[in-house]
Amino acid sequence: MKENNKKTGLSVRSVVATGIGAAVFFILMKYIAIPTGVPNTNVNVAEGWLALIAGLFGPVVGFLVGVIGHTITDATYGAPWWSWVLADGVFGLSLGLSKRFLDLEGGDLSTKKLVQFNVWQIIANVIAWLIVAPIGDILIYKQPASKVFLQGAAATIVNILSVAIIGSILLVAYVKSRPKKSSLRSE
Repeated sequence: MKENNKKTGLSVRSVVATGIGAAVFFILMKYIAIPTGVPNTNVNVAEGWLALIAGLFGPVVGFLVGVIGHTITDATYGAPWWSWVLADGVFGLSLGLSKRFLDLEGGDLSTKKLVQFNVWQIIANVIAWLIVAPIGDILIYKQPASKVFLQGAAATIVNILSVAIIGSILLVAYVKSRPKKSSLRSE
């Protein structure tokens, strides 16, 4: 009988990354949130953290970290706001798709890759916060469109900035801490 070498499910590394990633996401979202002036909308440094985790571990871990971290945060205020929980999951999943072209483990993050990542995160933010979150608010919670699209627009702008600044710094710092592929030679 032939043995099947195909992986199924998440690796132990991915499960651990999900747990740690969600815990840090929760702490950042709960305790380091800066109000924007738009009701229930904050500048979240957690989105910059999500960029690093998703860029390292891919879309499944990015999705899970966004969903779990946001759910736990909302639960501390009473109950999860599912449309925004889902939006954070979609955002993490979308950022995780950058894993392949970023290749953070390779130890080389060129300016071109960083620019590509930031263009991608802008698109991911628009999808998550200008489409998923407001439409979810309207469909699930029967919220007024003008209110939720204002919140979505504010979240889009501040999350783009959070990921562009904090996320980019974290990506660069991570890559600088790694040896370049070409720096190790066999003797």
